[in-house]
Amino acid sequence: MKSLTFPHSHTYTRLKPSSIQGVGVFAIQNVKKGTYIFPDDNQNMRWIEAKKLKNLPRQLLKLYKDFAIVKNGKYGVPWSFDRLTPAWYLNHSDRPNVAIDRYYRFYAKRNIKSGEELTVDYSTYSDSPQNRTSRARIGYTAT
Repeated sequence: MKSLTFPHSHTYTRLKPSSIQGVGVFAIQNVKKGTYIFPDDNQNMRWIEAKKLKNLPRQLLKLYKDFAIVKNGKYGVPWSFDRLTPAWYLNHSDRPNVAIDRYYRFYAKRNIKSGEELTVDYSTYSDSPQNRTSRARIGYTAT
């Protein structure tokens, strides 16, 4: 007989207001060092050349500035901004508790306590963002 899995299986976080910036990602249970935090977040990203975005209306361009990662003059974004998952809301820290592997998967750098905000160093996977607080995250597999 197949075991029943619940929608909360492998869910370690939730979104909440952040004292760092706007919305942040917070642990809803203790997370052990080395745990992949978003194990089911495996959608492919879309890479768009920065020059193709220059004539967008200001509010649309802001979506790219706030949520894209930047690599070699391209913006990595979800296939639709309507599909932003919690991984896209990780805030930056120079002393993060989360790291990213070469496959763009986030894992706990150390034990994280329930209630603690998860943070990552954007410079470990995104070319120099325009400002250190702008969101430059990923939770998707780069293709």
